[in-house]
Amino acid sequence: MAAQLLDGQKVADEKKSRLATRVQRLTSQGKMPGLGTILVGEDAASARYVAMKHKDCAEIGIGSFHRHLPGDVSQDELNQVIDEFNANPGVDAYLIQLPLPRHLDEVSSLMRVDPDKDVDGLHPVNLGKLVMGADGPLPCTPNGILELLNYYGVDTERSRVVIVGRGLTIGRPLSLLLTLKRPRCNATVTVVHTGTRDISVFTKEADIVIAAAGQAHLIKGSMIRSGAAVVGAGTTFVDGKLLSDLDDDVSTVAGWVTPRIGGVGPMTRAMLLENAVLAAERHHGKDC
Repeated sequence: MAAQLLDGQKVADEKKSRLATRVQRLTSQGKMPGLGTILVGEDAASARYVAMKHKDCAEIGIGSFHRHLPGDVSQDELNQVIDEFNANPGVDAYLIQLPLPRHLDEVSSLMRVDPDKDVDGLHPVNLGKLVMGADGPLPCTPNGILELLNYYGVDTERSRVVIVGRGLTIGRPLSLLLTLKRPRCNATVTVVHTGTRDISVFTKEADIVIAAAGQAHLIKGSMIRSGAAVVGAGTTFVDGKLLSDLDDDVSTVAGWVTPRIGGVGPMTRAMLLENAVLAAERHHGKDC
């Protein structure tokens, strides 16, 4: 039997509908939420992703702020724009689109973002809150994956979860989130990566496998336990085509699986919108 699709687009559309109601409520009270983006250079994939974010904002009534800087911008010039976004009361939350050109310091740039406006939830202050289990903006892709699994009734509590990938945006924060002692989390998590000897030893024992390595077709059907839930969070462009970390034959073994397109990506963008709305609600509360 073919696996049930974990349709991220469907779940994201429902979440956006609910967020639109919250945005309307804020706007009627004189507070329009504002989401900002800073894009440096001419990377086509980054530009396309930023455009999609602003399209999402327009759909639910969030104000957009965008700065597109040339690829040869200096660190001081980038810092000035970051400071402007930090100081702008209309920008409730924003992000610096990665990757940055090599001559720029990504770490110092991200550290300069006001943690209270960190829409990605990846500032060290907010990652520290995640480690402690304290309230704060959650990283968008990990939180989106958790919501997607929960929507389709995939129980993460007390489940054996294997995360393939240890990156800052998905693998590392997802492992922290899933091990928290709270509802929908409380899982037993193992993190492996492309340097792990024989990944299949771990994935074959997992109830849930989340592939976030960014290596096309890394996870084969033979590496999955029958009936497991499998999420393809990593993608790679090969000859202009977007490929998943999951091989096509995974769907013949898994109980649930994300599609190549319309799985994790829409959820990431929906959680980004939610973090922006949460920031606006928080800032509106302070102003009242």
